[in-house]
Amino acid sequence: MSTLIQHVDLWTPQEIKIDVDILVSDQRIQKIGKNLECEDVDNKINGKRMLAMPGLINSHTHVAMTLFRSYADDVALMDWLENHIWPAEAKLNDEVVYWGSQLAFAEMIRGGTTAFCDMYMHMPQVAKAAVDVGMRGNIARGLAGTSPNGEEALQENVALFHEWHQAENGLIRVMLGPHAPYTCPAKYLEKVIDAAGKDNIEIHIHLSETQGEVETCREKHGLSPIAYMEQLGLFTQPTLAAHCVHVDADDIAIIAEHNVRVAHNPRSNLKLASGVAPVPQMLAANITVGLATDGASSNNKLDMWEEMQTAALIHKGVSYDPTAIPAQAAVELATSGGAHALGYSDLGELKEGHLADIILIDRSGFHWQPQYNVTSLLAYAAQSSDVDTVMINGKLVMQHRQLLTIDEERLRSEITKAQEYFSNLS
Repeated sequence: MSTLIQHVDLWTPQEIKIDVDILVSDQRIQKIGKNLECEDVDNKINGKRMLAMPGLINSHTHVAMTLFRSYADDVALMDWLENHIWPAEAKLNDEVVYWGSQLAFAEMIRGGTTAFCDMYMHMPQVAKAAVDVGMRGNIARGLAGTSPNGEEALQENVALFHEWHQAENGLIRVMLGPHAPYTCPAKYLEKVIDAAGKDNIEIHIHLSETQGEVETCREKHGLSPIAYMEQLGLFTQPTLAAHCVHVDADDIAIIAEHNVRVAHNPRSNLKLASGVAPVPQMLAANITVGLATDGASSNNKLDMWEEMQTAALIHKGVSYDPTAIPAQAAVELATSGGAHALGYSDLGELKEGHLADIILIDRSGFHWQPQYNVTSLLAYAAQSSDVDTVMINGKLVMQHRQLLTIDEERLRSEITKAQEYFSNLS
């Protein structure tokens, strides 16, 4: 399937290319130029008055937690987990996870998100939903060594890797998902590290999310969570660390030394009163940082435009520095930064040879006028409803705001059933 996007303005970190064509085939951008002559393409898209840019990348989330949006709000993290979310999650099943995942993907695509990194349960259903919709994703089975089924879950995660890694022309990738140091004792983490090394599987873990987590780790082990993971050898495997809110200069040095990638979740960290991660210091240390929403139950949206804007604003506020996370850096956190966080070198920028995850932005809204600086408008003014068309892996999944791979009526019906199911739990 080949597609030619014609007469579109194209955003790059270096410049805005005016009135160009983009030729896509075999999942990749084949050519970018003016007035390309391609007579035998399967599909042509008129890009006039649109802005083409890379799809946004959500580098840490729990997609099926859309099922628990508004389920428990305005409580501290551990109260939220132990007394609300974990008991409800014990009632999850394959069917509700599949439809909760589709709900997440519908929201993501509508907002221009084309890739995600997920850690949760019933992951074959997440993978199936992603493939059915055409969504790009890194997935991991959430692992808790303190759980009675911890050993079984690890085997499930390894089996998930063998079944789904690089499935659907590379659309799906699989990681190992140890939840956090406080739910994964040392002996269990050693088994995770061993499994990762044996099959060359990357790791996705929550680290240093709250001050309490860090204090407890120091009391038990004499080390910060970052230093403790280094001591155990976790960082011998490529690792994506979610949050990293309460990290000091020594932690940042460890993260940089081991090329640990970081997923920054500004709105979730604010909502749960976890704090603000020192992202400017991480970027100064050349650490790869992607932007993320976390789960919809702790955000409560999967809107990467709002994450981008929050990241661009919050760091200025806490540092009293108006140059902290400037507009271009914010956009890159949501695009190329997210791609690198997920382990891609050919995603997150619109270049010839790169994977064709492309979104077209409608700039007709009054909030887009005037257009002195397009990058600034992307970071501070753009919103999810501006996204007109979405392509993932060279396939159109939304055009003119119409979802092409999701039955919206069926989805709404299934989510209503899921709400009734969880509402009736004792």
